[in-house]
Amino acid sequence: MLDVCFTGESIVKASGNNPERSHSLSLSNLDLLSGRFPVTYFYFYPKQPHLVSTFESLKASLAETLNYFYPFAGQIVPNETSHEEPIILCSNNGALLVQARANTDLKSLDFYNLDAFLQAKLVRVNPDFPFQIQATEFECGGFSLTFTFDHALGDASSFGKFLTTWSEISRKEPVSCVPDHRRNLLLPRSPPHYHPLLDKTFIKCSVEEIKNIPTPKTLIKRLYHINASSINALQDLANVNGESRTKIEAFSAYVWKKMVDSIETCHKTCKMGWLVDGRGRLETVTSSYIGNVLSIAVGEATIENLKLNHVSEIAKIVHESITEVTNNTHFTDLIDWIESHRPGLMLARVVLGQEGPALVLSSGRRFPVAELDFGFGAPVLGTVCSTVEKIGVGYLNQRPSACNDGSWSVSAMVWPELAAALESDSVFQPMSAKHLQLQT
Repeated sequence: MLDVCFTGESIVKASGNNPERSHSLSLSNLDLLSGRFPVTYFYFYPKQPHLVSTFESLKASLAETLNYFYPFAGQIVPNETSHEEPIILCSNNGALLVQARANTDLKSLDFYNLDAFLQAKLVRVNPDFPFQIQATEFECGGFSLTFTFDHALGDASSFGKFLTTWSEISRKEPVSCVPDHRRNLLLPRSPPHYHPLLDKTFIKCSVEEIKNIPTPKTLIKRLYHINASSINALQDLANVNGESRTKIEAFSAYVWKKMVDSIETCHKTCKMGWLVDGRGRLETVTSSYIGNVLSIAVGEATIENLKLNHVSEIAKIVHESITEVTNNTHFTDLIDWIESHRPGLMLARVVLGQEGPALVLSSGRRFPVAELDFGFGAPVLGTVCSTVEKIGVGYLNQRPSACNDGSWSVSAMVWPELAAALESDSVFQPMSAKHLQLQT
């Protein structure tokens, strides 16, 4: 059984002294759509020099990185004028860096069972710090780094840029991203106006409602390996009649079809959602913007059609659903919709469990995995999970594997019947030490 003991902790502040950064940062309208869910990234590294020296070098490079990403060293506190909407206090309160030891080797870990990682405390969450890191040393000399962010700080694109910058600074390389923290780039129009269909997709809610989402089924957290050959084969199935589908569209169609086998007969339809990054679509923000620029595309189909239709036909539904939100008009309308419903937090109805059986897919194909070298080599695994216990929808999160061979790692928060359906053939392979080349 994996057991973790904590051996020390430090609060790391930005090393620079810039009084211009001592201010509060109001959340943008799209930040209010984040749900305040904690997001954790797991990275595992093979045998390295003793973790004490690694720990000290991490602290020094983190302090320098926080000069660029100073909100990450702040605090998230209630807004004095609206307690329903928090603000980021850029106070240089610091990030929490925890040191720990595990009682086993990396190759002995059950990488498939993400619940076991969380229960063994490879992630420890302190609500006083919106960003925290845990460095855990294993008996073999390998170690893990887990990074936990409050979603109010940003989205996956923001966190990826932060981690990339930190690794560049650790290796004494030039910084590739100058972060843009201007939340006022996402201002609503005056007067705000939006397409009425947004009322069917999103809803105003409170922190209490988010914490108490009704969950008819307990979600389990699992990690899978998907071979490049399986991904390519699914894309070939989806590419018919001269229409080209992306790997994510083809994979989504396959998953949606498999999902039918896990749904009770009382349901006639089910939904699938896709998180969409507004960078490159929303004209007011650039790729270096730090914050949340996410929306969700939602598709619905009948159980009967999902059973009968070919993967290519389902992939067409996926493509059309995603296309509806990958444009400037959708994101400007969404900003205005949120403005019209403030103050408070907002969420997609499907995430609150109000839309029947549903599964949301997030693609992290640009998220750094093999690139996350802090000066002691590349990881064997980089993936994502969450400490959240209650959510009204299943989640799949795709990442490229660390071996850069075209394969994927897919983390899942799903109900047990869906896990069984996904594992019923060879596409979803339970992640193992052998996949990570830790065992021969």
